Amino acid sequence: MLKRASDLGADVWRTTRIINYATALASLPLWLLGGTIPAASLWWQPPVAAVLFFSGQVFTLLALNIGDVSVATPVLGLKIMLVALLSVVLTGDPIGARLWTAAVLSTVAIALLNTDRGRPHARVGTTILLAALGAASYALFDVIMQKWSYAWGAGRIVPLAMVSGAIYSIPLRIFDRAQARTTRASEGRPWLLAGAICFAAQGLTFITSITLYKQAAVANVLYSSRGLWSVVGVWAIGHWFTNREQHLGAGVLAWRFVGAILLLAAIVMVMAGPR
Repeated sequence: MLKRASDLGADVWRTTRIINYATALASLPLWLLGGTIPAASLWWQPPVAAVLFFSGQVFTLLALNIGDVSVATPVLGLKIMLVALLSVVLTGDPIGARLWTAAVLSTVAIALLNTDRGRPHARVGTTILLAALGAASYALFDVIMQKWSYAWGAGRIVPLAMVSGAIYSIPLRIFDRAQARTTRASEGRPWLLAGAICFAAQGLTFITSITLYKQAAVANVLYSSRGLWSVVGVWAIGHWFTNREQHLGAGVLAWRFVGAILLLAAIVMVMAGPR
């Protein structure tokens, strides 16, 4: 849906703003999960977490907007490895051989799932840099949300961080004037709103699971299965959104099939038992 909205003229800034508004609104019921408001000396934590979430969004959307998806997405997949590393450094959680192996398999799988062999890629260096910054921002966000949720609880830190992210997005309205002059942008508005709702739902489910169960590394391996579902979705219903990726050649589809197998193997390793 967001890809379709982009094709119809929704730029990075408008997309970020609408997504963050939707996410903040959808996060409010999570207050019912309970939690505590710690000492004032820790009140800086949700706004700082929101900075990382917001920057991760912007870097990711810029990478996808400037360059090719098949270049940006594999680099973004490095987030899985970064989360495993940061979990050891910042939280002291042991990451066993099973989980490290699953993280490596997931990263390789994401690269293969986004194979688009034979196409020229635009602005490769810039795309890689932006995607790497996005991956690092999101990885650090995941780990500190896990660490700081001990003091706050899922029902406090998640809504406060998401509302902070929405506040940071308000200045992005200055870019809407140029956007409003394009007819295609108005055509893409329903796609943007629907995509923002889906983004909020999947994002909050993921973030809340980390703050509740304190397993950021495991969650990221499982979450990487979205790469597999996106390939299946493009093949099955991509034409509903005027997506033409289902017509890629047999070689590309074969590499993506290998990536799907590796990803499933990583998920099985995580679910099979102790790390």
